[in-house]
Amino acid sequence: MNFFERSSGVLLPVAALPGGRLGDDALKFVDWLADAGQRWWQILPFGPPDRYGSPYSSASAFAGSPTWIARPDARVTAAEIDEFVASQPWASEWAAYAGPDALADQVRFTREWNRVRAHAAARGVRVIGDMAFAVAPGSADHRAHPELFRRGFVGGVPPDDWSADGQHWGTPVYDWAEVARQGYRWWIERFRRTFELVDAVRVDHFRGFVAAWLIPERNRTARSGHWARGPGRRVFDAARAELGDLPIVAENLGLITPAVERLRSDLGLPGIVVLQFAFGGARFNPQRAEPGEDAVVYTGTHDNDTTVGWWTLAQPNEREAVQRAVAAHGIDEHEPHWMLARLALESRAALSLLPAQDILGLGSEARTNTPGRATGNWRWQLRRGQLTPALASRLHDATARAGRIVS
Repeated sequence: MNFFERSSGVLLPVAALPGGRLGDDALKFVDWLADAGQRWWQILPFGPPDRYGSPYSSASAFAGSPTWIARPDARVTAAEIDEFVASQPWASEWAAYAGPDALADQVRFTREWNRVRAHAAARGVRVIGDMAFAVAPGSADHRAHPELFRRGFVGGVPPDDWSADGQHWGTPVYDWAEVARQGYRWWIERFRRTFELVDAVRVDHFRGFVAAWLIPERNRTARSGHWARGPGRRVFDAARAELGDLPIVAENLGLITPAVERLRSDLGLPGIVVLQFAFGGARFNPQRAEPGEDAVVYTGTHDNDTTVGWWTLAQPNEREAVQRAVAAHGIDEHEPHWMLARLALESRAALSLLPAQDILGLGSEARTNTPGRATGNWRWQLRRGQLTPALASRLHDATARAGRIVS
C-alpha cells in the first residue's frame, strides 16, 4: 500500500467528461484535481464500449476506445501505424477484427492519451484504471484466442441479495488449464498493456481468480450453475515475474469468501470498502464503516446510486448511523454527500476516492450505472464549469484536514 501513501482522488469516467472525449476538457479536469489537492484520477476500462455504452463489455481488452478521441480526423502516417503495430503484439488481432483503418484510431488514441498523461504527471496527478475480469462474447480476444475459453458455459454470479436470479453476464469463461499451458501469456500481455496506459489498476471481480460461477449457456438465468476453481495467485506471479511489482487494487465486493481474502492478503493487495454498503448493512457484503490502511474507500462506485440518491432512500437507522459516525469524528457537515465524503477522507484507508457526482451533490438522475439494467446507463456527463474553483477549494480544505496532501 506504500504506492498510494495517504492520498485521495476522484472517480470520473472519461466518457463523463464534457463531450465524453479527451482534449482540453480532460486537461482542465486534471487542473481542477490538482487545485483540489487530489493526486488520483480513477477512470473505467479504456476499451471500446458496447452498444449500450458499457466499458465492461468491450470489443477488446487491449485497444483504446475511439469514442474518446477528440480529433478523429487527425492525420496519421503509414510510418506511425507501422511503429504502433511493431510495439503492440495484439494490434494485428484488432485489425483483423475491426478492420485495418482501426489502427489509425489507435495511433490517435495514443497521441491524445499520452498528452493527458503527461499533463497529469506535470500536475502531480496519477491515473487509476479499471480492468474487467471477463471479455465480451465475440470480442477480438474471444475470436483470436478461442482455445483460452471453455465451451458450453458462460459467466455470471449466483443469486444474492441484489438479484433472486443472480447475474447472467453471458461472457466467455476461461479455460485456466489452457491459460496455464500457455504460461499465462495472454494475461501478462494484458497487464503490460494496462500499465502502459495507467499508473495503477482496479481489477474487477477479483474473486474470479479464486472461483468463478459457470452457467450452462442454454440457461436464461444464473440460478443454476457451479463454482469452478480459478488459478489463484499464479496469474499475478507470472505477471510480476516479467513486469515487476504491479500497483493493483482488488475489487472484493459481493459474495466474498475467506479464500478470496486470503489470496488478496497473500498478494499484498488493498481491497475496497464502500461506505454506502457499510452503513446500509447489506448482508451479502459486511463492510466496515472504519476501513483499515489496507483499503481503498469509496462513498460509492460507478455501480452505486449517488450518495444523495442513496440518502433519499436510506432507512432512518442508516441515516442515524452516518450521523453518529460524523459526530464521533468531530466532522461539522450536514449535507449527506459531504458527510460521507468527509468520513471517507478522514478514514484510515490509504486511498480515498470520491465519485464526481458526490462532490457535486447530485441525485439519482446522475447515476452512472444500475447493474442488471441493460439500457439507460453510462449517459451522465459533466457540464463545462460544473466543477467550480469554490468546490476545488472546499475539497482541498477537507483533504488537507484529513492529512492526505503532501506538503
